Parts: sequence; C-alpha cells; structure tokens
Amino acid sequence: MELKRLTRYYYLRFIRLRGNPQELALGMSFGIFAGMMPILPFQTALALVLALAFKGSKITAALGTWISNPLNWYFLYYYSYKIGASALGMQEQQGAIFSSIMTSVRLREDGMVIAEKIMEAGGVMIASFLTGGLIMAIVVSIPSYFIFLYIFRKIRAWRESRRTPRNWRVTEH
Repeated sequence: MELKRLTRYYYLRFIRLRGNPQELALGMSFGIFAGMMPILPFQTALALVLALAFKGSKITAALGTWISNPLNWYFLYYYSYKIGASALGMQEQQGAIFSSIMTSVRLREDGMVIAEKIMEAGGVMIASFLTGGLIMAIVVSIPSYFIFLYIFRKIRAWRESRRTPRNWRVTEH
C-alpha cells in the first residue's frame, strides 16, 4: 500500500472508534503511560491491565503504547535512565553497563534482550530506569488524557452532526 492510502486507512479507523469519549481518552492515556515506561516487551500488557482495572478502552490503550516506537526507543531509554538517576541522587557509576544497554537499544535488539541486560545490571540500574520512566510517564500521560478527551468529544460531535440532516426546517402551515 502506498503511504497516503495507508495513512487514510488508519485515520478512518481512528475516527470510527466506538465508545464513550472518557473511556477512549482514559485508554489512550494508559497506553501512553505504559509506552513511556522502559519495559519494552511488556508495554501493551501493562496498558491493557490498566485499561481493564480502570474501565478504559482496551483498543485505545493498545494504540497509545505506540508513542514508544523504533524511532524513539533510544531517547526513551536514555532519558528514563538520566531522569531516574538524577531523581534518585545517584552518580553515573555504571557507564559501561549503561553504554551496553543503549547500544542494544540503538541496534533495535529484541525487547527481551534489553530487559535482560537491565536486569543483569542490578537493582540500582533497574531503579534508575523505572523511576525515570515513571516520571516521564506521569508527565506525559496526564495531559494526554485531557487532549484526547477533547479530540474524542470533537469526533463524537462531528459524527452526530452528520447524522442529523441540516436541511430540515420546521414550516408553519
């Protein structure tokens, strides 16, 4: 498929999502939250669990995880670690290990390989990545709820305006 056609296809699928705007926005926010976490092979699972637990849309939760994609994985992991290490007041003592993890991310190795390298690095590295990811996830996902709530309300209003004919007039007899 050509890019223009593929883009239109996904646009139409997006605007045809069914559901309450609050549920759709909540699902999207949970997806974005999970997508910002440096838990690459488990992001969709986390988003779906949150959507199930808090009655958000599971479809938009899965869609929201695509905020994390091959184009930005490197930056996501890099800033997760840097923000987490800073928040925890840790010195960068594990430069070689961090460099190895970032090389795996840059080379787009399998998510499980990256997760294993982080786990092997120990508790300090895990805490840094997760703390930084949590901070970024909160900062990005909370405003995303309100942005997508606005978008889904606009889509619903647009859909409803198309259902009612505009040329109907009440005439007096």
